[in-house]
Amino acid sequence: MKTYTMTLLAGIAIGAIALQGLHAQGAKTKAYSISEAEILDASFQATYLPAARKAIEAAHGRALRTAAGRVVQIEGGQPPKSAAIVEWDSLDDAVAFYKSKAWTDLAPQREKAVKVVRRYVVEVEK
Repeated sequence: MKTYTMTLLAGIAIGAIALQGLHAQGAKTKAYSISEAEILDASFQATYLPAARKAIEAAHGRALRTAAGRVVQIEGGQPPKSAAIVEWDSLDDAVAFYKSKAWTDLAPQREKAVKVVRRYVVEVEK
């Protein structure tokens, strides 16, 4: 009886460990999109930013509200005038958003508000 109980408990423990490993394999890694930009017109930006943030939130992104923050050079070339950072659940989610109709529809406002110097997505290492 003791052997049976010990075997049963060992099997449950091994199963729990295996299940935890399977969950970890399926977990997506977070990603961050970084947009380097120059503000062209502050009045257009005042209208554009809330609309952009709303679209980002609808796509499950989390804007870190860095667009109006200071950017300080540490190394390398000149820093951008403005940098916006958005957290995403995965790189695929970020790329899908930037290819979406919601983002494309904001292009006319964006082009009046900011000049995008560079935009990219960085995936967090597991």
